[in-house]
Parts: sequence; structure tokens; C-alpha cells
Amino acid sequence: MTTPKANLTLSKPEARQLALTRQHLTAARPAPTPDGLRTVLRSLRYLQLDPVSVVAPSHELVVWSRLGTRAAPHLSTLWWQDRWLFEYWAHAAAVVLTEDYPLHRVTMDAYPPPNRSFTQVWMDANEALLKHVLSRLGEGSPLPTDAFEDLATMDWPSSGWTAGRNVERMLTFLWLQGRIMVAGREAGQRLWSLPEACLPPGTDLSPMPAEDKVATATEHTLRALGVARPLDIKQYFLRGQYVGLPAVLRTLTEQGRVIPVRVEGGGPSETWYVHADAQAELAAVRAGDWQGRTVLLSPFDNLVSDRRLTQRLWDFDFRNEMYVPKAKREYGYYLLPIVHQDRLVGRISPRVERKGDRLVVEGIFLEPDVKPTATLRRAVVEQLEDLASFRAVHEIEYGTALPDSWRAQLLRS
Repeated sequence: MTTPKANLTLSKPEARQLALTRQHLTAARPAPTPDGLRTVLRSLRYLQLDPVSVVAPSHELVVWSRLGTRAAPHLSTLWWQDRWLFEYWAHAAAVVLTEDYPLHRVTMDAYPPPNRSFTQVWMDANEALLKHVLSRLGEGSPLPTDAFEDLATMDWPSSGWTAGRNVERMLTFLWLQGRIMVAGREAGQRLWSLPEACLPPGTDLSPMPAEDKVATATEHTLRALGVARPLDIKQYFLRGQYVGLPAVLRTLTEQGRVIPVRVEGGGPSETWYVHADAQAELAAVRAGDWQGRTVLLSPFDNLVSDRRLTQRLWDFDFRNEMYVPKAKREYGYYLLPIVHQDRLVGRISPRVERKGDRLVVEGIFLEPDVKPTATLRRAVVEQLEDLASFRAVHEIEYGTALPDSWRAQLLRS
């Protein structure tokens, strides 16, 4: 099967500017209102959840980067009160849109996949535990994990932290099947309930036709990323679930839904795609009608979730060093990439100290070819001040790992 021919070549700055536009990381920011947040979430399609909260939960940081400090309460409202969002597995454990439930229902109905056949064997062997979970939740009240008895007759085998955690495993598998949902959180712990108690009235509970799932997810992904190759599409939103993607892209191209392009720096066989909905934004970028800004990103931000794409498009080698042994870390435990205009120019290592009422900036590390200008310093400091305000702390303390020409000014502040 041949790859559709690309007649348009984008420069890397043009590709980056389109990506930032589609991710709502430009000067044209949506209003920090419920409608503005819905606009952002409909673009991104998911917010990754991560338990590490050195500065703030990742999903809150993603919203802050795009909408500022006033949007955070709206996220909680859309999620837990309006049920416009729910928790499920997308790129990873994530907050996803309830309007996408029919798409996720296809994944739920197919779980466990063939490569996880033992999961079904284990669930069948522990039918008593399964029925106990559903029976307890059928009583009506959301329940935490420790509210269920371990009635398993077969322990979950694992060499890791899940070994013998039978209740947690059963809850996770029932969640992945869509038979139970997360109804809320209490002291950071999930509260479980049945779908009918978690989804708003009128939710379409039927799965979309399975053959439409990949096409729909592909369109969502291209709208979110701005421009992407097939290997990039496979890593976003429904990671690992893009079966038959080449044929899907050919069909979408024939339908005029996506447009094949090239991005400078790639070989003749490297085809990228832009969604037809982004044509006006692409035309504006190519006409020079684009204005960026300076932004700090969560280490799990949608823009940098694919390290391979980050390297190819942004020439930025980013890894999350919280998973690296301390002696081998190059920058720090928790790192926020810095977007400045249409580049990723460096990273910051911060932490919030509640008792000290301060944001501690352990280091600011710029890329070797980035000039530490006064303009960039002011823009970064402004973002740090906004981050401190977002986290309701009143002081910023700088360490000494700073650009040489910034050190005296920052340590005086």
C-alpha cells in the first residue's frame, strides 16, 4: 500500500507553530472560563494523571499552562459535578471527555486483549471477589479500595508491587472493562462506583462501530498535535490501539479529512499529516501571522508526551528524571520544560514547600544555543510568579544552578 503523496513542505518553525496553536500555547489564549476550558479539552482529548505532585498535579498544570490560575476550579466542576469528564485509560491513566465514551466503550468491550489472556483466566478464577465488588457497589455508595474484602482464591502473581494485591487488581480490571468507574477521590484515594452513578443522564453508552474507532482517534490526535507522522499518532491519545492505521490514513486523505505534508529535515519516505480543520491556522502560520508566548509545561504535558516527536520537531532531548537514580540526574528530580515563542529553550527544576510558603527553584537550565537575554529572563520569572500564585505560595527562592548572566539579578529578587 503506497503512502499518499505530500505536495507541501513545512519548515520546522512552521510545524512547531502549528503544534503550539493547536495545543493552545500561543498568545491567543482562550478565556479562563468553563467554555474556554471545554475548548482546550476538546483539542487535547485527554489529560494524563500522575500521582507525583512536587509542584501541582500534572492535569492541573496542563490547564494552568494554557488558561492560567483562574481555570483550575472549572476543571473540578466539569469533572466531578457536571461529569463532562471521567477517568479512564488513554495515553495512560487520564481524564477523558464523556462525549468520547462510545469510543472508549470499544476499548472497554475488548478488554482484556489477546496478549493479556491470563487476566481473564485470573478474573474467572476469582468470580467470588468480582461478584463481591459489584454487589457492594450496587448498594449505592461510592467506596474506597479498602472497603472490599479479599475473597480471591488465586493470588495475582507479580514480581512487582502488584503481587498479591488482589482487590486492587480486580478493581483495575473491572475499571478497564467499564463495569465500574471512579466516582471521586478522598484523601487522594479513588472512590469506586457503578457507571450509572457516574455518568450524566443522556450519555450515549453504546460503543461506536469498531471500524470507526481508529479513524476517530486518528482525527482527534491530528487535531491535537497539529502535524504528526504515523508513528507519532500511535503514541498519542489511544496509545498502542491504532490497528490498520496506514489504511485509515489513506481513506482519510481520500476523503479530504487529512492532508499529507513533509517537514524539513526528514527523508523522502517520512510523511506527516495535518488535519483539514487546521488549514486556516496553517495558512496563518505560513503567512507569518503567529504570535507565541513563554510557558512552563508539566513533565507529562501533551506537547512533550512523546519524547521521539519532541526530539524530531523541537530538537529537545527531554526525559523525566524522577525515574533516574539521583546520582545520574543531569538537571533534577522534577523538571518543567520551558516554551519560549516557537522553541523549547530549557527546563526548570522547582518544588513547592508549603511549610515555607515558597516556590523553590533549584535550577534553570537553558539549551546550549539559547541566549540568556534579559527579555527571556523576565518572561521566565513572570511565569514562575504566576506559578507561585497558582499554588498559593508567596515567595520564590532561587538556587545557584542558574544562567551566569541571570544569577545576580535572580538571587537579589
